[in-house]
Amino acid sequence: MKKDLISKKYQEKIKSFSYFNKRYYNDNVSEITDSEYDNLKKTILDLEKKYSFLNSKDSPAKIVGYKPSKNFKKASHRVPMLSLANAFSESDLLNFEKKILNFLSHNLDSDIYYSAEPKIDGISASLLYKDGKLTQGLSRGDGKEGEDITTNLSTIKDIPKFIQSKDFPKEIDIRGEVFIKNSDFNNLKEKFANPRNAASGSLRQKNPLDTKKIPLKFIAYTFGFEKGLKINNQFDYLKKLSEWGFKTNPLNKLITGIKNLLKNYDEVEKNRANLDFDIDGIVYKINDFALQKRLGYVGNAPRWAIAHKFSSDKAISKILDIDIQIGRTGALTPVAKIKPINIGGVLVSNATLHNEDEINRKDIRIGDTVTIERAGDVIPHILSVDVKKRLKNIPKFIFPNKCPSCGSKTIKEFNSITKKKDAVRRCSSEGYFCEKISIEKLKHFVSKDAFNIDGFGKKIVENFWSLGLIKYPQDIFRLDYKKIEKLEGWGNLSVKNLKYSIDDKKKISFERFIFSLGIRHIGLENAKLLSKYFGSFSKFKNLSKNKKYAELLNVDGIGETQVNSLKTFFSNKMNIGVLNELEKILIISNAAIEKKDGLLKNKTFLVTGKLNGISRAEVKSLIEENSGTTVSTVSKKLNFLIVGDKPTKRKVENANELEIKIIDQNQFLKMLNKTS
Repeated sequence: MKKDLISKKYQEKIKSFSYFNKRYYNDNVSEITDSEYDNLKKTILDLEKKYSFLNSKDSPAKIVGYKPSKNFKKASHRVPMLSLANAFSESDLLNFEKKILNFLSHNLDSDIYYSAEPKIDGISASLLYKDGKLTQGLSRGDGKEGEDITTNLSTIKDIPKFIQSKDFPKEIDIRGEVFIKNSDFNNLKEKFANPRNAASGSLRQKNPLDTKKIPLKFIAYTFGFEKGLKINNQFDYLKKLSEWGFKTNPLNKLITGIKNLLKNYDEVEKNRANLDFDIDGIVYKINDFALQKRLGYVGNAPRWAIAHKFSSDKAISKILDIDIQIGRTGALTPVAKIKPINIGGVLVSNATLHNEDEINRKDIRIGDTVTIERAGDVIPHILSVDVKKRLKNIPKFIFPNKCPSCGSKTIKEFNSITKKKDAVRRCSSEGYFCEKISIEKLKHFVSKDAFNIDGFGKKIVENFWSLGLIKYPQDIFRLDYKKIEKLEGWGNLSVKNLKYSIDDKKKISFERFIFSLGIRHIGLENAKLLSKYFGSFSKFKNLSKNKKYAELLNVDGIGETQVNSLKTFFSNKMNIGVLNELEKILIISNAAIEKKDGLLKNKTFLVTGKLNGISRAEVKSLIEENSGTTVSTVSKKLNFLIVGDKPTKRKVENANELEIKIIDQNQFLKMLNKTS
């Protein structure tokens, strides 16, 4: 790789790292998972190690946290609050200990004692005491300078305001972690993504009275500056903290030997599900303070400590219940309600069980202790069951033979291709007879690739259904706005906006209308094929009368599966009734004649982020009308990445690496000789 390309790649990684640091430390937002953040950090450090010409003041090797917020007065840490190096495997720990022994000129078989302390996933804070009195409290900030949040920290009951013990140092900077218990977070989860974000946001309120309302906790674990501390090692210091009135982690241990560290690591990880606070690893500190002093620091981290991180995509939890969810096509999907657990910075409380066969194959039962996996954007799922921890007499889970919503018989359809029954069990009702199916159909009807009604989201659908305002799609266009205006949370302006959004969508393209109906196996691409074949809505609806289904097999891309779904749909009187009513209300445009030599011929596009005044569906439509193609992922086949507000950073990074042209909304419209 050429030097300029290496530098370009490095600077892009640094830019991303700085952005995510700001979002995490300053804005209390986790845009990427812990594992993605750690990987980004490691990539930068590996590049710096491999290429000596790479250097940046914003490198993770040089910075800690993020610069203090302008909302608070700044103050310097007398002893910097540094970060820790990470370990992910046994070899990392062996290498860590080997470096320590070599530095100290000890034999490689010498015993090193470590204080092993579970790493709470919270917000670091520094408490300065003078003559036993709390005089100042600081955030970590950038490690050298923090925010003065003394008044906010003083609202936390776990933090002693005055210590009268005779052996308490004349002056000491006690450090620890501010966090929120998972049980307390349940009342805050509508406002915050996870307990860590909740703690950070609460601790940095401008008004201390707002902070006081939040059940923040504090656990102490180290110190910075000290004057008069008469203790020689970390483990004794932790004991003394408890005597002085500070809370410490009950899982702290004194351990020697890497094998014993790993054994403790496994035990703590298995016990994570039973804790009422989030931990993301275990910190190992050389116990002896004299050895810590000899070892000193390298870069922005101590040589004498390391954080052994838990798997960023796996965790152990307990199944509290199994819920059966019903989709718009009648599919019954089992979902495990688990004891909330933090996986890679995301609080997970649900895990998919896929289907009945999966439950039987893994013998998953309510009350089981299980390993949950969440990799990237994949829905969390259960990897395995710890049968040894299963209580006696826990019954097997019996999948329902009747739909939990409408009581119809549940069936497994025979697949003519595989010659087997499908793994998915479905509600046998058709049309809008089943309540859950109807609600999901309505959600699909208003979704972005269908009618895309602004301000008519999933929660609105559920609320209006429960109030009897809607039951069928046509009801959306015949809402009683006077009734809605009287509902809690609605006013004259919001109702007017809703009415405008609905009226604005009474005109729709033929292909999006077909897609909006939620016919099984008829996705957006198949809807496009059908719209081109029929040309108009009247010809499509007439299929219920002429029953020329066999002719559809001549359409490239339409097979027996899709034809059978259309037969089922049109054989249901309720569906025909819905089509008749919608025909009275809507203007359904005929299929557009495809341009073969449009302005975007042979060009591929991908949209990321929110666009201004134009939906993604409309952009896709414009691209296709002008002979272009849309794709769903960044690859070498992509020509243009259209970037809106708050784009997916990973897509932007990948596009830069592949040297794909990145354009904004205005640049795209100029390609069509349009302006926004």
